[in-house]
Amino acid sequence: MTRRAPSTMQARTSSVRRASTDALRAPRDATRPHATDAADARNAGADPFDDDPHPEANEADAHAGTSSEPLSPDDPLAPLPFNPYKGNRGLTRAWHAMKNSLAGFQVAIREESAFRQELTLAAILLPIGLIVPVEPVARVLLLGSVLLVLIVELLNSSVEAAIDRISLERHELSRRAKDLGSAAVMVALLMCLMTWGLVLTPLVVRWIDAWR
Repeated sequence: MTRRAPSTMQARTSSVRRASTDALRAPRDATRPHATDAADARNAGADPFDDDPHPEANEADAHAGTSSEPLSPDDPLAPLPFNPYKGNRGLTRAWHAMKNSLAGFQVAIREESAFRQELTLAAILLPIGLIVPVEPVARVLLLGSVLLVLIVELLNSSVEAAIDRISLERHELSRRAKDLGSAAVMVALLMCLMTWGLVLTPLVVRWIDAWR
């Protein structure tokens, strides 16, 4: 029994289906210039009018551009590099932190003249803040304002050391960073002066009235 040749209607239907398939594939390929050859080979035999035979694979291909790309070092979500000095935990970490803090105080006293001057001022003001007859909240403000000056001075010294570690050459950004640190110390000193003046002025006035 002989097979009949395909009719003209069947040939036209086949050509229309191929044209429709090419028309549907062209926009998809234009919007996916980074598609892999394996994905194109898998989708080549699929009928555009049928359901997607591989929905999981196509979904993975759609997210491949964002999930498989490695994060750059500047990305805030990128993992931090391994630091061998951060491996201590518990009491060992506390012990090493205390030793580093004491070393920092020693360096500041030995190398920073401004810190030595402020430490001398603190040695005078802290005992006065402890013995002066004021309210507990006022006492905390007196002592805290003095300690704040020391804290800001230590931070300013650390910023200066980091800048000098990078480069000792004169640069506008280096000068700006050091000036900002110095300004922070000045604000802390003004705050300390203001706190002591507001707290002790009424007390001094009462003492002067009592002596008259």
